[in-house]
Amino acid sequence: MDEELRERVREQAEVYALYNALKHDSDAQVGAIMGPMMGENPEFREHGDKIAGIAAPAIEEVNDLDQAEKRARLEELAPEKLAELEEELAAEEEEEVLPDLPNADEYDEIRMRCAPNPNGPWHLGHARMPSVIGTYKELYDGSFVVRFDDTDPETKRPDLDAYDQILDDIEYLGFEPDDVIKASDRVETYYEYARELVAEGGAYTCSCPAEEFSELKNSGEPCPHRDKQLETVEEEFEAMVDGEYGEGEMVLRVKTDIEHKNPALRDWVAFRIIETPHPREEAEEYRCWPMLDFQSGIDDHLTGVTHIIRGIDLQDSAKRQAFVYDYFDWEYPEVIHWGHVQIDAYDVKMSTSTIKEKIEAGDLDGWDDPRAPTIQSVRRRGIRGEAIVDAMTDLGVSTSNVDLAMSSIYANNRELVDPEAPRQFFVRDDFEARSPDVEESYDAVVVPLSGGPDEANPPVHPEHEERGEREIPVGDRVFVEESDLPEDGEKVWLKGYGPVRYEDGAFTYTDDTIDVVREEGVDVIHWVDADENVRVRMRTMDGDVTGYAEPGFAEQPVDEIVQFVRVGFARVDAHTDGGADDPESVAYYAHP
Repeated sequence: MDEELRERVREQAEVYALYNALKHDSDAQVGAIMGPMMGENPEFREHGDKIAGIAAPAIEEVNDLDQAEKRARLEELAPEKLAELEEELAAEEEEEVLPDLPNADEYDEIRMRCAPNPNGPWHLGHARMPSVIGTYKELYDGSFVVRFDDTDPETKRPDLDAYDQILDDIEYLGFEPDDVIKASDRVETYYEYARELVAEGGAYTCSCPAEEFSELKNSGEPCPHRDKQLETVEEEFEAMVDGEYGEGEMVLRVKTDIEHKNPALRDWVAFRIIETPHPREEAEEYRCWPMLDFQSGIDDHLTGVTHIIRGIDLQDSAKRQAFVYDYFDWEYPEVIHWGHVQIDAYDVKMSTSTIKEKIEAGDLDGWDDPRAPTIQSVRRRGIRGEAIVDAMTDLGVSTSNVDLAMSSIYANNRELVDPEAPRQFFVRDDFEARSPDVEESYDAVVVPLSGGPDEANPPVHPEHEERGEREIPVGDRVFVEESDLPEDGEKVWLKGYGPVRYEDGAFTYTDDTIDVVREEGVDVIHWVDADENVRVRMRTMDGDVTGYAEPGFAEQPVDEIVQFVRVGFARVDAHTDGGADDPESVAYYAHP
C-alpha cells in the first residue's frame, strides 16, 4: 500500500470514527466503523488485512476528544458527513415511540383523561399515565383532563393533601392539564343521570343481601326486585339519596343481561350507601355514592373524552359502562388496555397503601425518603421529570406487563444534567447502611502532603473551559479514600492537582507530567484538603454516606445538581450548621 492510500485510509477512519462516536455519544470502535468505511471506499478492500491497523491510531485520537471537539473536527474534515449525521439524529428525535391512537382522524380534537384516586401521593408507576397521555396531547395538539376519582370515602379514602401533590407531580413531569375536576363535586350530576337511567328502565333498587344476590347472579337467575314498579324504584332511590338507608340495606343496580356469559357484568351496582363522611367539607353530607364504573362512565362522556387508556385488568369496566352508554345512546370512547409496569431497584412495594404503612411505622422517613419508590423521592434526588417521561413512553402501550429498569431513567437524566453539573470532590468517610444486605463501607484517611502548590485549580466542568476553574486550598494534609491508597513507593495523580508518590504513609509531589497516567497507568483519584473542607451527609437508597467535600460545595445553591467526581450525581438539598465543630451540608444521591 502506497503512502497516499495509507493517508486516505487514516483520514477516512478518522471521519467514520467521528461520525460513529457522535451518533452514539460513546467511544468509537474499530469493528463498528470497518463495514461502513469499506462499503463507501471499495478501493480499500484489497488491503483489508492492513486497514484495521492503520485505522486504530486514528480512532484512539478521536476518542480522546470531547463532543465539541469531535463535532468541530468532523465539520473540518467532512462537512457533508456532519450534515448527514445531524439529519439522522433529527429524524430519530422525531420518531414517535407511541403508536397512533385508534381512529384519531374521526375526532375534531383528541381528548384524554388522567383519573387518579387521591388516596395518597403518587408512586413511580403512577407517572406512566400522565407521561403517555401528555405526550399524546402534544402529538395530536389535543387536550387532557385530570379527574380525581374520589367517590369512595372509606376504602380508598382521599388524602386532602394528595390533590395538590398529584397536580404538582404532573407539572414536574412537564405537563399541564386543560381541566381539573373532582368527582366528589359532581355527586348531584350522577344522581340526575341515575334518575334518567331509572326512568329508561335501565336500573332498579335492590335490597338483597350481598351473598344472596351473588348466588342468584352466578346461577343466571334474576333478582326478585328486578321487575319492581318504576314508581317504587324512583322512591327507593330518592330514599337512598336522602340517607334513609344504612350501609348494605339498599343499592341501585344497572339492568344488564342476567344470563351474560361473564357473571361480572350481570346487573352490576351503580350506587351504594357509605356512612363514613367524605373528608372534603364540600362532600361530607353525602351518603349515597356512585361506584367507579358508573361515575367514570358518566364523566368520560360529559367531559368529551375520546380515548381512554386503562389497565388490562379493567377490561370489564368498559363492558359494564357500555350498557349505560347504550341506554343513553352515547358513543363509547376508544379504549387502549395496557399491562402493568414493574420497576426494579426498590425493596419497598410500589403501592400507595404499603408506602403509607411504612411511613407510619417509621420504616421510611416520608414520601421523599430515597428508599421510597415515589415521584417525590426521585424528584428530591435530582432526577428530572423529562427523564421519567422518556423512559415511560419508551415502554409503549403493550397489553403485556413491562419491566422498567431505573438505569434507563438514570441514563436519560445523565444526558440532561451532565452538561450543566459542576464537578466537586467528595471523599466518603462512613456509610450508615439501612439494610443488613448492604455491605459497603468507606474510610477517609489523612495523608501528609509536601512539595506541591498551595492551591489546586481543576475545571468547573471539563468540557466547558469558559466556566472557569475551582480554587481548592491545599495544605499539608489531604483526605483520600482508603481504597485509593497506592502501594508504598507507587504514584497516584491527585485529580486537578498533580502527581504524588506515596512513601512511608505520606504523599510527596513529583515533577511528572500527565504522561504517567497515559503511559504508566498511574491511577487518578479524588481528594479533599484535610483542614479546609465541608462536612457532607449524602442520602442514598441504601443509607446515608458521610464525608468531606471541597470548600466550594458550601456555595453550591440548593437544588443544584453536582457531579461528585468518581462517585456520581447528587442534588444539593441543604446547607445547615450543626454547630461550631460540626457544620454539615446535605445532598441526595441521584445515580452514577
